[in-house]
Amino acid sequence: MSSARDDDAVQDGVGEPDAFERLWTPHRIVYIKGENKPESSDEVDCPFCRIPQMDDAEGLIVHRGEVAYAVLNLYPYNAGHLLICPFRHVADYTDLTADETAEIAELTKQAMRTVRAVTRPHGFNLGINQGAVAGAGIAAHLHQHVVPRWGGDSNFLPVVGHTKTMPQLLGDTREMLAAAWPGEPEN
Repeated sequence: MSSARDDDAVQDGVGEPDAFERLWTPHRIVYIKGENKPESSDEVDCPFCRIPQMDDAEGLIVHRGEVAYAVLNLYPYNAGHLLICPFRHVADYTDLTADETAEIAELTKQAMRTVRAVTRPHGFNLGINQGAVAGAGIAAHLHQHVVPRWGGDSNFLPVVGHTKTMPQLLGDTREMLAAAWPGEPEN
């Protein structure tokens, strides 16, 4: 008896088989369609304004400071990809207060130290994309990316297959980084 999984099994009407394997990632369609992007630049629609109102685990917050916080990127480039966001809804780096600028810089340093201690990356990409044309997915609320990098993490899969494999669930990554963050652990 033959099953649909046998190598010799052919599904009628699907055309000629090719040499490609398929890695199905249907969860990515939300990001591709922009379903979580705010409809406007107002604070009401801003995910970076809503996240601090959530429980840390639900919002993927790793650490809360006085005027800024560290949160996992919902659509990470690599495992441990953090965003450092001011609590205040502000779009432009030049509009940050001195306290916001200082704490974003300090949280960036803490993020790098914490990720290094936990996952041993070979390097980091740090950056702020100012404006949609510069690549900011949510341009209305400033956020700095802290992306851990490892040798060989940019293999053929994202380039050819437009797919990124993630070795750990976001909730597990959040727990691990929050526990290792310097100071008192957050809830």
